[in-house]
Amino acid sequence: MSSVRASLLGLGISIAVGLVLSAAIVSYTANRIGNNKQSVSVKGLAEKAVSADQARWTITVNGVGASLPEAFAHLRANQPMLLTFLKQQGFKDQQISSSREAHQIVYKQDAVGRPTREIEQYIASQNVMLASNDVQAVDKAAGKIVQLTESGLPIQVNDPEFLVSTLEAVKMSLIANATRNAHDRATEFAKTGGAQVGAMKSATQGAFYILPAQGGGSNDDYGGAYDKSTIAKLARVVVTVEYAISQ
Repeated sequence: MSSVRASLLGLGISIAVGLVLSAAIVSYTANRIGNNKQSVSVKGLAEKAVSADQARWTITVNGVGASLPEAFAHLRANQPMLLTFLKQQGFKDQQISSSREAHQIVYKQDAVGRPTREIEQYIASQNVMLASNDVQAVDKAAGKIVQLTESGLPIQVNDPEFLVSTLEAVKMSLIANATRNAHDRATEFAKTGGAQVGAMKSATQGAFYILPAQGGGSNDDYGGAYDKSTIAKLARVVVTVEYAISQ
């Protein structure tokens, strides 16, 4: 009987010790979890006005003919008119380049609009590209080129693209400013709870945006948005930063 009591006593002691150890482990784990939660995650925003300092502009000049030689002859007769216009706007030869001449065949259609094998005409074409750092001059020329269209010159005019050459420098300065803005926000949150902001635990950069200064649409590019239609732009970046918080 005494041996049974001894066994039960030993079992009881083991259980008690196990419960004490378990409680200690749970307490330690809870404390670790609690410490891990002592942080705040905030977003920081930074914006900066920027101006395009480069412009690219593509214009396609065409020539139409009943035969391929005739189409190319008309194209080569039309090319000088476009080049003369660009030079009249103050652009130099080294700012202007041209693609290879190309052509396409236009087939006649039947009564229901299906293409036949009978050739209607040939269209020869060539892209003329302008690259300039004088963005204002390009913008002004884009407003005047309608004169060539009105005169009957067969051209297709794309909108100029206005670009910022210092995107990386702009981006880095905005990240720094956005991080400072995030720290200021974290400080305000901490004050509310009577806490202090500690070290940065993690940081994530959001998308980088180059937007029209006056608002409007933009093209998706550069990991966010990159408006290429305007000279005056607004650069924007958002970062998400997690800071440790101490009481």
